Amino acid sequence: MKKEYLSWILRLIISALFILSAVAKLYPSPYFAISTFEVKQLYTLGFSESVAPYFSRILIGIEFALGILILINHHLKKITIPATIALLAIFIIHLSYETFISGNSGNCGCFGELIPMTPVEAIIKNIIAIGLLIWLFKLLPADGKSNFCLLKSVTLGCILCLFMVAPIRPITEIAEEPISEIQENLGVIADSTALLTTEVPIKEVPTTEVPSVEAPNREKKTEDAPKKVKSGYEKYFPGIDTDKKILCYFVPGCDHCMDTAKELNEMRKKDKNFPPVYVIFMNEEPEKIPTFFEFAGTKFPYKMIDVIPFWTELGSGRDTPGVKYLWNGNEFKYYDGINENKFNGTEFKKLIKKSYSELKK
Repeated sequence: MKKEYLSWILRLIISALFILSAVAKLYPSPYFAISTFEVKQLYTLGFSESVAPYFSRILIGIEFALGILILINHHLKKITIPATIALLAIFIIHLSYETFISGNSGNCGCFGELIPMTPVEAIIKNIIAIGLLIWLFKLLPADGKSNFCLLKSVTLGCILCLFMVAPIRPITEIAEEPISEIQENLGVIADSTALLTTEVPIKEVPTTEVPSVEAPNREKKTEDAPKKVKSGYEKYFPGIDTDKKILCYFVPGCDHCMDTAKELNEMRKKDKNFPPVYVIFMNEEPEKIPTFFEFAGTKFPYKMIDVIPFWTELGSGRDTPGVKYLWNGNEFKYYDGINENKFNGTEFKKLIKKSYSELKK
């Protein structure tokens, strides 16, 4: 095979690799994907909330630019190939350090959420890419007449496009009026479908429950309960730090989240003492929320917050669906993701029946 043909095959492979990497970081939607990349990858590296949005867009823009510039015969051997090798080398050093510190687990983020890769897989991929670039460097003739302004224009243009496709926006909480806890409790006894069309602002709903007529039993229950603490979720749901509550982190378009919500509703229907369920939604595809609740079979009280605050609230290293069991603001169980710590309905039903004394064991 002629050197020219072979060099073009290598250039096309490397170009496709970088363009795919950049596009994958925008899947399934640019703002959501980039925000997720910032929280899961950049925040863990020590980037601040003010710097990460700029760095993420510049990095992805450079990946796009390198994917294009590798196909352009301008300063190919002098700038483009060395810059590409340098970027991959930085990635290898970072991934090697992460593997040494945290082990070979989780998604490295090289291809976003589109193609999950472990750090070791990403290291191997980058080493192979560097090998192809060195091979290409040897095959290519010396650079001819080149236009440096073209390189600058392509790079700056790609970076600018990223800021246009996924503009940086203020991190704000989008508050949705949840249905009241009274409606939720009534739904346990009566048909909840009759309540789906009515919403009562939560601020109008008292957060204390009516005391039981059987005072002695009430006192006994109160004694066998954890001391009330501030969970930090009162800002979303007043009264959530009183008695047993279930707090969920869901994404409207997430199938696993929908399945979990439906399972919780089925459990609630069978247990009149089932704790009230509250939902924090990520502000991603909010138009799917009605469909989400239709699938679940009921409408839980909910609030919707922006992507970055959502991931921050969910916790580092955790994924959706998230389900927390709270009692007087104390967290006793936290399920998350779809792997080993995923929501377990059978276990959960037993958990919420346990007394405080049993939970402390």
